[in-house]
Amino acid sequence: MRLVLKAALAAAAFSILSWTNPATAAPAKPLFASDSILHLTLRAPVTTMSRAPDAKPVPGLLMVQGAAPESLPVELSVRGITRRRTDVCPFPALGVDFVGKPAATSIFKGQNTIKLVTHCRPQESFQQLTLLEYAAYKLYNAMTPESFDVRLAMIDYVNEDGRPITSRFGFFIEDVDDVADRNEQKRLRDVNRVLVRQLEPKAAARFAVFEYMIGNLDWAMQAGPVGEDCCHNARLVGVKGATTDLVSVPYDFDFSGLVNAPYAVPPPSIKVTSVRVRNYRGFCQHNEQAQAFAAELLPRRASLLAIVDQTPQLDQSTRQRAASYLGEFFDRIDSPQEVAGLLKTCIQVRTQ
Repeated sequence: MRLVLKAALAAAAFSILSWTNPATAAPAKPLFASDSILHLTLRAPVTTMSRAPDAKPVPGLLMVQGAAPESLPVELSVRGITRRRTDVCPFPALGVDFVGKPAATSIFKGQNTIKLVTHCRPQESFQQLTLLEYAAYKLYNAMTPESFDVRLAMIDYVNEDGRPITSRFGFFIEDVDDVADRNEQKRLRDVNRVLVRQLEPKAAARFAVFEYMIGNLDWAMQAGPVGEDCCHNARLVGVKGATTDLVSVPYDFDFSGLVNAPYAVPPPSIKVTSVRVRNYRGFCQHNEQAQAFAAELLPRRASLLAIVDQTPQLDQSTRQRAASYLGEFFDRIDSPQEVAGLLKTCIQVRTQ
C-alpha cells in the first residue's frame, strides 16, 4: 500500500477538464491554485481526540514535505455528524485551525480555519470513497466557479512522540468566505432559511441537477438545521447586501450514490431504498433552468467522466462503477421524455 501511495505522489498533478471561464472568478489562494498532490505530515493525537461537540481543540504540527518544507502549529477539532461517531469513523474528519498567520511564502498563505476530509476507516475501500468524494467536488468545480475548491494530499499521520499512525489520502475544502471572495460575493450569515424566490434560478437549478447526477439526497438549498446558518450541507453566498439572487453552494457528498459509503442511508422523508436510487429534488419554479442546464451538460459527458477517470489512485473497479453510475444520468438526460418525467417530480412551493 505504501509503495502504491508513493507512486501516486510521483504522478502528482492531473488535469481537470472544465468549460468554466477562468475569467469569471478571481484566482484561488495558494492552497487551491494547483491540483498537484501535497505530501504532508500531521503530528497530533488524532486517534484519541474527544468526539464530544464541546471538546476543546488539541494542538498539532502540520509539516509540508517536498521542495518547500515548512512546519505550522495548528489546533485540531473533530468535525461532522455521522462521521463524528466512532462506530462509523474510527478516524475522524478534522477541522484545522492555524495558530498564527502562515507566512507569505507558505502554501497555506491566507488560511485560518479549514476542513480536512479524512479516510474514516483503515480499509482500502474507504480510501476509494475519499477519492470519489474528492472527484464529486471536482465535477462541480468544472460546472461553476461558485463551488468549493479542494486540494488532495497524502498525509502521514504520526503520534505526538513521532510514532507512525497511518498514511492516507485526504483533501482540504476551501473556506466558504474564500469561495464568496473569488466570486465577488459575501457569505450570508445568521440566516437559517430563505424563500425559494430569493434563490438565483439558474444556480438553484444547477445545484439540483448536479445533486441528482451524483445521487445525493442529503441537502437543503434554502434551509438549515435548527439554530444553524442556512443551509443543510450547503452555504449561501450573494452580492453584498443582496436578499435576492442568492446562490447555494453544496458540499459534503459522502452520502451520495456516487460515493455509496456503507454508512450512507437516504433521509427518512425520502422513500427510496438506497442512496444509489436517484430522486430529483429541484424546485418546480426552476424547471426551465434545470432543463437548460441538463442540455448544457449532455455534450460534455466525456469531459466530465474524464474528471473521475483522472482522479489519482482510484482502482479500476471503482472507476468502472463511477463511470457506470454517472453514465446512467447522461443516458436519462439524453431522452426528452426522461427529462420531462424527471421534472414532474419537482418540489412545488406555492407560497414562496
